[in-house]
Amino acid sequence: MPGSLGTACIASVTDMAVGYPQALVRRIGHPVMWIGGLIGTLDRRLNTKDATPARRRANGCLAAMVIVSVPTAAAVLVNRTIRRILPRWLALPLTAVLASSLVAQRSLHDHVKAVAVASQDSLPAARRAVSHIVGRDPELLDEAAVLRAATETLAENFSDGIVAPLLWMAAGGLPGAVFYKSVNTADSMIGHRTPRHEAFGYVAAKLDDLVNLPASRLSALWIILAALTMRGMGARAALRIVLRDARQHRSPNAGWPEAAMAGALGIRLSGPRSYDGVSVAEPWVGDGRSDLRPEDLYRALALYRRACLIQTLAGCLAAGMLTRKLRTVQRTP
Repeated sequence: MPGSLGTACIASVTDMAVGYPQALVRRIGHPVMWIGGLIGTLDRRLNTKDATPARRRANGCLAAMVIVSVPTAAAVLVNRTIRRILPRWLALPLTAVLASSLVAQRSLHDHVKAVAVASQDSLPAARRAVSHIVGRDPELLDEAAVLRAATETLAENFSDGIVAPLLWMAAGGLPGAVFYKSVNTADSMIGHRTPRHEAFGYVAAKLDDLVNLPASRLSALWIILAALTMRGMGARAALRIVLRDARQHRSPNAGWPEAAMAGALGIRLSGPRSYDGVSVAEPWVGDGRSDLRPEDLYRALALYRRACLIQTLAGCLAAGMLTRKLRTVQRTP
């Protein structure tokens, strides 16, 4: 456990500092792209149009097992090989650097910041920027809706793109992070309530809900603690909104970080929206303004950075304490 926790700490710091270089993306791709390739292949071969819903769900269950087991087994092999051929002082940081590719702190920050910058230029520019991070039709969004969508994405992806992979990494090292990322990528690609994927992606979607459950609650805690350390943020309001609104969200997990973010910033998120031309009456999360301005998104980014920092410091402190305790136990006759 201390080794896995140390891996998570180093991976978090590495991702904060450099992220995943675009040069590597162009040259060899990204681990999520490799997992996505496997998912796409299984979707094409197993999710056939002539299959009954029951057959599609059974095939989706089989696909989920393959999606999870193949990348995780590969990660176990890589992890064992590194530990076998390298000394511990070198194996740990190398494994952590590899694992850092599964964390999205810097990438998420940069994509959301691009929306904030573009929103100060023009609405069309803001719509183009937000189209890279949300699935809704940006042409249907006014400026406030664009900024809400970016803030919601920041909160939700703080949970499933940063807190969750680091939590699974702390529990299981590189294989733990790959396991989680495989589940999460499967949900992103096939876990949709569409005619094609509602049955086939059912298992992937439910599994994603399960593996994200602890991280979603923890992400709300990090945001509340971050608000507590920042002037102008409402930590008490964040806690109150989490307790009141988190479970009203359409997602069993996304509501927790969104509610914490909304309460801390004094804004409203979620609310009525349109998917594929169909209006959905989602409940509002929070009590404040819904007409967000660019400065609200910059405040959200500042809160996000502080939450990431608090999480990393807490992880490093825990790793240090566990290591010290283990050494004390080992020295005891």
